[in-house]
Amino acid sequence: MRVLISACACEPGTGSESNVGWHWVRQVSRFHEVWVITWAGNRNAIEKSLATKPLRSVHWVYFDPRWARLSREGQRSLHVYYYLWQLGVYFVGRRLHRNVKFDLVHHVTLGSFWFPSFLALLPVPFVWGPVGAGLAAPRIFWKEFSLRGKVNEWLRATARSLVHLDPVRARTEDRACAILTVSPVTAREVRFRNQHKITLFSQVGLDTKEFDRLDDLGPEGSGSFTLLSVGRLLHWKGFALAIKAFAILHETFPDSQYWIVGDGPEKRKLTELSISLGLAEYVHFVGSLSRRDYIARLRCCDAMVYPSLHEPGAFVIVEAMAVGKPVVCLDLGEPALQVTDGTGIKVPITSPEQVVSDLAAAMTRLARDPDLRIRLGTAARRRVREQFDWDKKGIFMTKLYETLCTKEAAVETRAPVKRSVDGFSQAN
Repeated sequence: MRVLISACACEPGTGSESNVGWHWVRQVSRFHEVWVITWAGNRNAIEKSLATKPLRSVHWVYFDPRWARLSREGQRSLHVYYYLWQLGVYFVGRRLHRNVKFDLVHHVTLGSFWFPSFLALLPVPFVWGPVGAGLAAPRIFWKEFSLRGKVNEWLRATARSLVHLDPVRARTEDRACAILTVSPVTAREVRFRNQHKITLFSQVGLDTKEFDRLDDLGPEGSGSFTLLSVGRLLHWKGFALAIKAFAILHETFPDSQYWIVGDGPEKRKLTELSISLGLAEYVHFVGSLSRRDYIARLRCCDAMVYPSLHEPGAFVIVEAMAVGKPVVCLDLGEPALQVTDGTGIKVPITSPEQVVSDLAAAMTRLARDPDLRIRLGTAARRRVREQFDWDKKGIFMTKLYETLCTKEAAVETRAPVKRSVDGFSQAN
């Protein structure tokens, strides 16, 4: 089968969406001949990796339109650039299709439900995702944010209200034969007439070698009860809520520690909060770390705390589970699908005060019960191997492709895709 993949973010040896794009290409190329359109800035990293581990069934097309580059500076301008990049990709894909005659097109990254994929307009079966909705944080939590955070959330909410007015994005959804969504939150954003196309499917995974390496590390822990959070220091990451919860834990366990790995615009505010709570010596902002140092910190902690108020899943959650660490997260979006009651503790979200109280209760429960941490960590490692294996994702995807490309599915109203019941799809 000849497959065209759109993966603006696609770079080996990285995290986040670049890692998603790279692994999708690797997996699809196990079974099919693949053409990949990606951002030209990924070229050096891709070719360096291919020099030692070639992907012989992959044809790379690097694209960076000059007429869109002026819009690339800054986070919001990057969104404008990406929209323009997608527009240009359509003409690249159309030209390729004339020569190659693709059997299927798959848009992989960026995995945002907000943006259209112009490649959906090509006259072949189209797969969209995994995509996430990128919704604003619940409004009741806005009072916890800085002015910068409030403005950011207002802009997100406004943008969301305009998304469905984009005719190309609407056409992307209508033309898709299958829509892979990362959580029920995103699924609810799909219009009723397209609901039958949805499959809940995690964007996060580990390959076998990476899992084995992390699994071999095993849980180690530290001398005192230690919590770890990882991520950019942004208002919606929920670190302020976690610090307040840690303050309650610390009253009972005065020797406890909280490590926060990452940097960002909210660092000053979070540091001031820690000082005001008398936690300056116990909440450690360790900044950005190399992957080696981050894994060392992960191995030494007792639990991962992921208090994000937005829905995307996190590689750090799966990595923590692979190392055998229980995860405390909010019962929201994809993290709530990654973590089960048998592998961690999920906190409902009603109000900031309730979240702080329940996070503190979860932390205290883990601090008091080392055996519970071991049970949850052991189950977490097993869940990663069963549900987050990239090779299994590749098998699922090729079976989905085959289903969509049958003669029965080769009409505008494609065959419906079976919905997952647990958030992680099984092949039809």
